Amino acid sequence: MNQPLAFVHPNAKIAKNVVVEPFSTIHNDVEIGEGTWIGSNVTIFPGARIGRNCKIYPGAVISAEPQDLKFAGEYTTVEIGDNTVVRECATINRGTNDRLKTVVGSNCLIMAYVHVAHDCVVGNNVVIANSVQIAGHVKIGNYAIIGGSSAIHQFINIGSHAMVSGGSLIRKDVPPFIKAAREPLSYAGVNSIGLRRRGFSPETIASIQEIYRIIYLSKLNNSEAIDKIELEVPATAERDEIVHFVRNSERGIIRTGSAKNVEIS
Repeated sequence: MNQPLAFVHPNAKIAKNVVVEPFSTIHNDVEIGEGTWIGSNVTIFPGARIGRNCKIYPGAVISAEPQDLKFAGEYTTVEIGDNTVVRECATINRGTNDRLKTVVGSNCLIMAYVHVAHDCVVGNNVVIANSVQIAGHVKIGNYAIIGGSSAIHQFINIGSHAMVSGGSLIRKDVPPFIKAAREPLSYAGVNSIGLRRRGFSPETIASIQEIYRIIYLSKLNNSEAIDKIELEVPATAERDEIVHFVRNSERGIIRTGSAKNVEIS
């Protein structure tokens, strides 16, 4: 149902049961799936692909041109999965010729005033709290949680099931399954509570904890630690995910703070 005070371009592909509230603007080359609600004063620019049963709150801007001086007008998109909520005044910019798209997965919560820059890839079931600022080319894995007012440097990777404390300056990659806190941002233990809530077995969590003991507490460098993990820790999907993440980190992973501040259990 489109309100008469909203503008919807005649060539936009809007499912029949999408609600568009007054004073919103939906441009050409936009696709919006069934059951999605578009609040008042939302602007959706060309190239937006929004899934089913999403909620886009007032003031949000989706698929604006990237804030990148290298952008030369190439055709790019923003893709948002199903059941994702974008709260007030959040901005999600479309891609550049690097990835040609910016992606936010399904079942995500993007809180108020978040900025997701060009060419970012945000996984499924991710929570990004208020006023988080994400630079270009960032990857955030499934089920990650980013605390409010954090700032993420360009080209950073944040692993799945990671939890980053509010107000963090994220300059290095954050491996999967861990908590990250303090300044400079440091390893603060395995995200064991979050993993239990998501159905990880005690045995799997114990294996993850052993892996991070080797990485962060054994005084080995990353290459030596990975070799030791592959030799001594039985192969699992979680082990292989951590090994692949650390081995392929281009910016390097966050380090540990003082040992007394690291949660082992």
